[in-house]
Amino acid sequence: MIEIREEQRREHQEIRQVIVAAFGGDTEANLVELLRDRNKALAALVAVSDNKIVGHIMFSPVTITLAPKTLRTVGLAPLSVLPEFQRQGIGSMLTREGLKKCAAAGFEIAVVLGSPYYYPRFGFSRASLYDLDNEYDTDEHFMAMELKNGALDKVGGTVRYSPEFKECGC
Repeated sequence: MIEIREEQRREHQEIRQVIVAAFGGDTEANLVELLRDRNKALAALVAVSDNKIVGHIMFSPVTITLAPKTLRTVGLAPLSVLPEFQRQGIGSMLTREGLKKCAAAGFEIAVVLGSPYYYPRFGFSRASLYDLDNEYDTDEHFMAMELKNGALDKVGGTVRYSPEFKECGC
């Protein structure tokens, strides 16, 4: 059985190992640590199986150039599952629970740069449909979704991730 819960400080090294294994390198793990160290992790959850962390997800703040300053927007990145636990629904459980927590915390929009075959199942659709672009110059892989009805009606422009993404080479 898989338990989804908030990460705990004592688990940071084990989480790093999960992220490195999932991505095959340190870049995303370094990003998670940098966001965490600079208090930009808005939500960070783990998936636990038999007292072992098998997955992790983090959400951090993003801004939209042509949006009201009061709009609260969050970016999903990264999502990691140990390779031997992939294709078992763990990433989906982490994503659903993370989005639910972000909505409950008052965030209105979520964005993700990822697979257009994976993220639409959660409600994400191509961000360009809402007049949103991004710093990474990609269209098909950049998606947005409302966490609050009507939130995408009042935005447009460029979505900017926290500077830590560029600092880590993401």
